[in-house]
Amino acid sequence: DVIMEHNRHHNSTFDLLNHCEFGWDPANWLYTLQEWTFEWYGWLTVPLIPLWHFIGAHDNGGIFAILWWSQFPDGGPGGKCDKGFWNKWFPMRLKHNMFVLFLWACVWLLGSLGLGRPLGEGWRFVLWVSCFVRIGFSLSWMFIANFNHSHLWNEFLATDPDRTWPKLHATMATLLGGRHRWNEMLFHDV
Repeated sequence: DVIMEHNRHHNSTFDLLNHCEFGWDPANWLYTLQEWTFEWYGWLTVPLIPLWHFIGAHDNGGIFAILWWSQFPDGGPGGKCDKGFWNKWFPMRLKHNMFVLFLWACVWLLGSLGLGRPLGEGWRFVLWVSCFVRIGFSLSWMFIANFNHSHLWNEFLATDPDRTWPKLHATMATLLGGRHRWNEMLFHDV
């Protein structure tokens, strides 16, 4: 599903600043809070972006999965269900969700039995893990999606073709684990 979603994103949005140019883009709602208008007051909704990612609107989030599952696979002729839905997509999604449930059950058990607490106390550890996982995914997806696809960033890249900010580039390469990863972020959708 993640690969199909990413393909749909690139098929509908060739220009990374002109979303939904060729049809529905599943990632479009990630940019709405920063691009609903290009007037100065558009910046008023930018502080909501971390919350939007925290509740699961990014590619790895539950809300995003619901959006994607409600849109893909496309309906068949006459609005009928896609032929492969019950044979291919539903079983695969069910297996995936059972695996995710199993992983969260393991986290629950680690938080209860693993810490010497009663089984009913595992929810405390689940909340902490969930919170920090959400923070981590939110930070990474804000950088990958919102920052990397912003007009501000792309205007900066257009005016700095020779990369005249060596400290910035060295810092980002260090944070991301190498110059090759930083280069991927610079030109993610090119």
